[in-house]
Amino acid sequence: MAVIAVVGANWGDEGKGKMVDYLAENSHFVVRFQGGSNAGHTVINDYGKFALHLLPSGVFYPGVVNVLGPGVALDIRAFAEEIDSLAQRNVPTPKIAVSERAQVLMPYHKLFDEYEEERLGARQFGSTKSGIAPFYSDKYAKIGLQVSELYDKDLLRSRLTHALEIKNVLLDHLYRKPTLKVDDLVEELSAQAGILKPYVTDTTRLFADALKEGKTILLEGQLGSLRDPDHGIYPFSTSSSTIAGYAAIGAGLPPYAITEVLAVTKAYSSCVGAGPFVTELTGEEGEDLRRRGGDAGEYGAKTGRPRRVGWFDAVATRYGCAVQGATALAITNLDVLGYLDNIPVCVAYDIDGRITKDFPATPLVSKAKPVLKTMPGWKTDISSARSLKDLPKETRDYIEMVERETGVRVKWVSVGPRREQTFKA
Repeated sequence: MAVIAVVGANWGDEGKGKMVDYLAENSHFVVRFQGGSNAGHTVINDYGKFALHLLPSGVFYPGVVNVLGPGVALDIRAFAEEIDSLAQRNVPTPKIAVSERAQVLMPYHKLFDEYEEERLGARQFGSTKSGIAPFYSDKYAKIGLQVSELYDKDLLRSRLTHALEIKNVLLDHLYRKPTLKVDDLVEELSAQAGILKPYVTDTTRLFADALKEGKTILLEGQLGSLRDPDHGIYPFSTSSSTIAGYAAIGAGLPPYAITEVLAVTKAYSSCVGAGPFVTELTGEEGEDLRRRGGDAGEYGAKTGRPRRVGWFDAVATRYGCAVQGATALAITNLDVLGYLDNIPVCVAYDIDGRITKDFPATPLVSKAKPVLKTMPGWKTDISSARSLKDLPKETRDYIEMVERETGVRVKWVSVGPRREQTFKA
């Protein structure tokens, strides 16, 4: 039995989807345990290039069961559209199970996300407007709706009536927007319930049986350590825990079941969204790295927004690995740096003249300046490498630097966007 949590060591956008797609071939289950359709995991395989926003990245293997756990923000319309998009591109029908305890992202969650960003104006947080913050607010305020409640119409109406007592006051008096009618929501959600019903499962029992049978389970995280609401650059964070410790909760597994925590990091830094970003490059230098990054440059898989880019941040990555409890690292996009004569790396922060290797709380991160050291580049295309011995010495030295600075062994190396461009270190 193996239960592997694949999580982000940084701000997200590290290549987790690529790693899950690669590892899923030898797995029985792939599980999304948090977040919703607010981010995209890019996968390139024999079927083409895909940006998966809600479905787990194991959907390209017919033998894998892809699970949306109870910790997920389930946008049923987005879920159905994503399944349809796979069929339209001739991907075999995947096996999918949705927890009956997962909560439903309501139509009004997206409205509230949009209205709040509009209200905040220049103070907004750069939300994808996918309804995630309003969803999790309602979940913990106990006015959310579980999948299982969709199939009892009287209960559904009662729960929605209670929620709208609060929502309509906000819509009318805070946002000055039209109020909502319970009959309209009951009708819409009943239609969504019909779409979802073939997939609804008791995933708690599913995983209890899987553990007894020694099955392999991949837990697929969304975003990364620094977007976690407890450990990240709050308030520039997401609204669900991105930490491997939450994976057991959001999937429905006992904590001791997780046997490996694979943290994913790029060979440089990138992120979409607001907040402090110490190694950020601007101007032509930043545009050059952005243009070369990934399969088609560094642009958000969900938003299409240009990603902010910078040099590898050892301070942030060390911290990200520590809070994840990383037992191994995967380093992606190593090939992108092949154009550089010398490669700057951030090894410490200068905060008001004080040099530190510790990642501080957000107010101090905002003041930090990077302390850079330079490593020799390899100035060659490494995208055809299929083992460590195929890499130039300078590339291997860079990998060793990442291991040394983070204190975590690099287990996997990726030198391109396709499955076959990932290999064991």
